[in-house]
Amino acid sequence: MVKEILLKSTITCPVCEHRETETMPTDACQWYYECTECKTLLKPLKGDCCVFCSYGTVACPPIQEGTNCCST
Repeated sequence: MVKEILLKSTITCPVCEHRETETMPTDACQWYYECTECKTLLKPLKGDCCVFCSYGTVACPPIQEGTNCCST
């Protein structure tokens, strides 16, 4: 059985709590994300590989697949 990889994740800004659903890249990590509401530049939290793993509702595709993300 092949596990379905989800490509949509909703990022929540820790500053203003604005939520935005984004499509995650499958060929690169996303280390930065600018909140569309308050313009805060989000960076991964310590121990996380990307902004989706830190602030998203769904982990990035490599983590979903059980492999290392590209920034480890």
